[in-house]
Amino acid sequence: MTLTHEPGTVTQQAIDTVRTLAMDAVQKTGTGHPGTAMALAPAAFVLWTKFLRFDPADPLWANRDRFLLSNGHAAVLQYAALHLSGYDLPLAEIQNLRQMDSLTPGHPEYGHTVGVEATTGPLGQGMANGIGMAMAERFWAARYNRPGRTLIDHRVWVFAGDGDLQEGITSEASSLAGHLGLAKLTVVYDDNRISIDGSTDLSFTEDVAARYAAYGWHVVRVADVNDLGALTRAYQAAVDERARPTLVIVRSEIGYGAPRRQGTADAHGAPLGEDEVRAAKEFYGWDPDSHFTVPDAAYPAWQERVPANQAARLAWTRVLDDLAVSDPAAHAEFTRVVAGRLPDGFGDDLARALDGAPPAPTRELSGLALNAVAPRLPELVGGSADLTETTFAAINGATPYSREAAGRQIHFGIREHAMAAIANGLSLSYLRPFVSTFLAFSDYMRPGMRLSALMRRPVIYLLSHDSVGAAGDGPTHQPVEHLASLRAIPNMTVIRPADGAEVAEAWRAALLRAAGPTAISLTRQPLPALDRAALGSADGLHRGAYVLADAPADEPDVILIATGSEVHICLTARERLAAEGIAARVVSMPCWELFEAQDRDYQDAVLPPEVTARVSVEAASSFGWLRWTGPAGRSIALDQFGVCAQHEQVLHKFGFHPDHICAVVRDLTGDHALGA
Repeated sequence: MTLTHEPGTVTQQAIDTVRTLAMDAVQKTGTGHPGTAMALAPAAFVLWTKFLRFDPADPLWANRDRFLLSNGHAAVLQYAALHLSGYDLPLAEIQNLRQMDSLTPGHPEYGHTVGVEATTGPLGQGMANGIGMAMAERFWAARYNRPGRTLIDHRVWVFAGDGDLQEGITSEASSLAGHLGLAKLTVVYDDNRISIDGSTDLSFTEDVAARYAAYGWHVVRVADVNDLGALTRAYQAAVDERARPTLVIVRSEIGYGAPRRQGTADAHGAPLGEDEVRAAKEFYGWDPDSHFTVPDAAYPAWQERVPANQAARLAWTRVLDDLAVSDPAAHAEFTRVVAGRLPDGFGDDLARALDGAPPAPTRELSGLALNAVAPRLPELVGGSADLTETTFAAINGATPYSREAAGRQIHFGIREHAMAAIANGLSLSYLRPFVSTFLAFSDYMRPGMRLSALMRRPVIYLLSHDSVGAAGDGPTHQPVEHLASLRAIPNMTVIRPADGAEVAEAWRAALLRAAGPTAISLTRQPLPALDRAALGSADGLHRGAYVLADAPADEPDVILIATGSEVHICLTARERLAAEGIAARVVSMPCWELFEAQDRDYQDAVLPPEVTARVSVEAASSFGWLRWTGPAGRSIALDQFGVCAQHEQVLHKFGFHPDHICAVVRDLTGDHALGA
């Protein structure tokens, strides 16, 4: 590529400020990615100064454009743009890139740095988040806009690199975006043709333009990222496109201006070195001995669009004020969902919907719960990875989300990885998404689930076929390690309900949870209905574990701790043990995380420390159960893969039946419990 440069102009100074800040910040901290920030500085400058609608004085303005840096390793590019554009991100924070307690971590983090719309870094996630945001924009526009009243009208802009486009999630998400015709979405693809290992020719030689055209995208090319006129025309072409998402393919030179590193892998993920930094600054017409220099003209150049944006925000505020008069209900709803509040009485119909439900798989009971809350929560949207009929993740009568209609029922197709990341984007745009697949396939969407937890987004994951009870599907579909794996994710709440009453409370708990995702683990096989009139309510689910059935005088010889489908067999085992003179307490423990959050007095009341004879029963890996059973206890668990058979046969084979529980208890308690 021919290097075009005009040192001394205000525009060029504004662009080169980003480049020098990137070099200086990475050089100072000793780690980071300067090259992409140096290459994409012009692309960011044109976007921020001519197209992006934002107001640094109100960074959470509901109708702002969204910008996501999917190639999040180039975080210093975004930090520099935010600082120069007037956000509350001081220059000192860029000087402290990647340092403890700074506002400029190595990859952008949602909720940590002002102006960062999503946590990015794992490649491809930002693109999928952006697709979710574009879907949400269309949803809210359809709900609130009327002739003569436009409340929602914004765009989603994503920067992405070769690595993003190589990830499988990007294929999944881009295919869906093209199918849905998300015209408010623009992805700027940095075609620098360099990877960590060297040229992308080592592994990536596909025709990206043809691929995206086949997905149904509008594709525009910019031959040189330094051609600001070409960038402007390409972005305008994206804005003018009304039927398709746009991919702007921008040819750039990684490490632009660094004479020995530009265009090489050496410019990607390490400091350039003092000599190379000096040489690059000389190329830019910069003082080679300067550090973290921002010319006086750079700030007004980067903030050129801010007055117009602020005027647009004020005009939008008047639209919102008018809505309070013309449609108070819509105004109240909109302000509520933007604030992340639930309506009063959102769960009033839950208990009634599931009260007296006959024996059924908890996946079916979850479907009843979903439809009990959906009428009161217009922000509740979602679907499954082509499994709606078997996971019961459907809102009755809901319009499917399509190119023609932004409905509540989303058909993600068999795209689990993209589904989870898209759900994060929906959640970041005021929706409360639920997504569904089999628990064994949660592995396919784990990166998105992890980022749900990292960003503390209240996404609801409905995971059916949750044990070897999936039976005839065989070991490929029978989860073993998955509950333990999900429980290991910080901020993730995992709930495995035992009956309709617990399913209702699981949904209530998931909706009440505003700062993190919830995974609800559901059975394929039918479960008997618990006699709640005799056993009491399921309110204890909100404390994670509770005494479902106790021993006489509350003095158990043994405590049986179970989740989900195994609660029922523990109740049967308790009756048999009582006939033998062994007093057993049955504790339903649907949620470890909620129980861990309780005070010690409550925990000790449910699991008295003096009762060391404890048996956990869960048709999943034993990993982690030692915490609750203690070293003197036992776990009836599954530490191997399952088999294909009828569910009763499979559960019996692996010891999930009352006879085996009783045998384990006898062995554990010995003669003492028999009164000998």
